[in-house]
Amino acid sequence: MLVPMLCVLLAGPIADVKPLPAAHAHNDYMHVRPLLDALEQGFCSVEADIFRVDDELLVAHEEATLKPERTLRALYLEPLRRRARENGGRIYRRGPTVTLLIDIKRDGEQTYALLRRQLEEYRDILTSVERGKLRRRAVTVILSGDCPRATVAADEPRYAGIDGRVTDLGSRAPAHEMPLISDNWGAIMKWRGAGPMPDEEQARLREIVAKAHGAGRRVRFWGAPGNEAFWTELLRVGVDLLNADDLPRLSRFLNDTRRPR
Repeated sequence: MLVPMLCVLLAGPIADVKPLPAAHAHNDYMHVRPLLDALEQGFCSVEADIFRVDDELLVAHEEATLKPERTLRALYLEPLRRRARENGGRIYRRGPTVTLLIDIKRDGEQTYALLRRQLEEYRDILTSVERGKLRRRAVTVILSGDCPRATVAADEPRYAGIDGRVTDLGSRAPAHEMPLISDNWGAIMKWRGAGPMPDEEQARLREIVAKAHGAGRRVRFWGAPGNEAFWTELLRVGVDLLNADDLPRLSRFLNDTRRPR
């Protein structure tokens, strides 16, 4: 059985890992062991793309690679619940809430309707908003991709937030409704980590971060370089989540960065 096997693998050394709040596992499900590899490196944010197939939510980047056993429940929701129960209500004992960024690949309204029902089953571990009051729990779900924003925003209670874009920096949505601003780095900036960052791009980045933080939102970029020079600059300016496909490399960088010199 897939779910019990994942839960067994999830138990053990992960509890001793120091969480890295800035680490985001881009397309996490493409790793050999989805979720598990990220948690063993201390990542506090993971990304899963989903497709609705009949009455199930399958995790994959493209429709051609869908497999019936790779469900959102099996790869993420069940093992996260197990970990939270083993660690006193957190994924990392006494650690921060962990972000599960779910990218809806198609059929936003129908997919969200099914996702909403599944999330409700895991409400014991999920951050929720009820009557405008935020209650943080072990896992905070944020929806991206073909997200039906109006439907999500109107949910009561609500178990997911919305992943905004740079064009949403002026949004009046409360931070609990849109807790994150994500965008394509290459569509906004040209600098790729070689040499100093151009002054005008640095100023633009600072403006994006300042506006997002002023509204209580975090910032993330995809389509971005995965090197130490790039990550150093983004951390210096205040970007909250660093994308990585190479999980050990980002983990080493963040652990080295926070060690006293």
